[in-house]
Formats: sequence, structure tokens, C-alpha cells
Amino acid sequence: MKNSKILVIAAHPDDEVLGCGATIAKLSKKNSNIRVIFLSDGETSRLKPENNKNKTLIKNRENQAKKAAKILGIRSLKFYRLPDNALDKVPLIKINKIIETEIKKFRPRVIFTHSNHDLNVDHIIAHNSTITVCRPFKFKFINSIFAFEISSSTESNFKISKKKFFPNVFVDIKKEIKKKLKALAIYKNEIEKWPHPRSIKGVKILSNYRGFQSGLECAEAFQLIRGNKTII
Repeated sequence: MKNSKILVIAAHPDDEVLGCGATIAKLSKKNSNIRVIFLSDGETSRLKPENNKNKTLIKNRENQAKKAAKILGIRSLKFYRLPDNALDKVPLIKINKIIETEIKKFRPRVIFTHSNHDLNVDHIIAHNSTITVCRPFKFKFINSIFAFEISSSTESNFKISKKKFFPNVFVDIKKEIKKKLKALAIYKNEIEKWPHPRSIKGVKILSNYRGFQSGLECAEAFQLIRGNKTII
């Protein structure tokens, strides 16, 4: 999809890299216009709301997102700074309006967002709001909506349910995996030590696992929610 507009709707800064960072890098080489919006600040759950360190942490996280964006070829970012790990406390209509406004202004051909089977509540709400806003026939310019997986959240949901993240689209990222890992390393406070799934090694192993599932060396996996399976 050369010269397409791609919108990534992420709950937190670092989700864009974990979920679809290598695919973003691949699309950017095809002159796609990639925009990422972050609903939550990703930091305020770690300290009390009145703590002055919050503003510094949020700003640092946003600066990291900007550095990661340059590595991956993301053209524009928007930070909405809703409370971290508390999107369930924000009126759903407010989140819906944010996403709707972004879609109307940007008019993306493809949307990437979270799976609604994740452990993290912010991820689930990001997904549900996206799907609510993108009702069939509302935005005819949207060709496809894909859900991505987030290491340490998607695979950590052990609820007994038939509803899990079952990818049905795989993107060959053999040439882009190094960029993904380089961008991920920018988010120093989000990286854990091996054998944590959100370690550099863990993310690389996941790419290999998704690769051999699909006959590739490295892959990012997505679940097509609606539309055309073609990404690249």
C-alpha cells in the first residue's frame, strides 16, 4: 500500500513499537504517511496524581516516543495525556470523540490498534472505542482495521475464554526487526530483563515465533478485525 495513510491508535507510548513497530518501519519505506495517537500518558499510575514528578515522567516518555518515531519513520504524533491505567474512569464518549476527530481529520486507509483480549484495561478500551467509532459504512475511506499484540499483556491474559488473540495476518519483518528493537530500546524504563516478555530478547523471540508460524524468519502478527488483509 504505497502512499497510504496509516493511523495507529495506542494506549501508551511504547505500544506503537511493541505492537507494530517493524511494520510501521516497512510501510514508511513505501512512503506511507503514518500517524500515531497516544490516549494515555503511560506514567501517572506509578505515582500519586499530585506528585510533581509526574509531569517530568510524562515529558520524558513523550520525548522517547518522538525519538522512536524518527527511527521508525512515523511522520506525526499526538499525545492526549489521559490517566494511565484508568481509561475505564474516563467517560467513553470522550475517548470516542478523540478517536473520531482524529479519523475525520486524517482520513486513514488503515488503522492499527490493540486487541480487546489483552490484560491491560487501557488496551481493551482503546480497541473497543476504535471499533465503536469505526462502525461499518461510517468511514468509507477506511480499508482495514487490524489488532496487534503487546508483549506482557496479550499473552498474559489467562482468563478461561474462547476469545483470544488469534492472528490471521503476518508481516515479514526480517529487514525491519533491528529498527523495531532499536526503537524499543529508547523506552528504557519499559524494558525488562530476560526472561520477561518485554525484554529485548523476549520481543525478538516473539518475532521468531510468529515467523515460524507463517513460514518466515521474523514476523509481526495481527488480527484482521475488518476489511482487506493486505497491509504491505
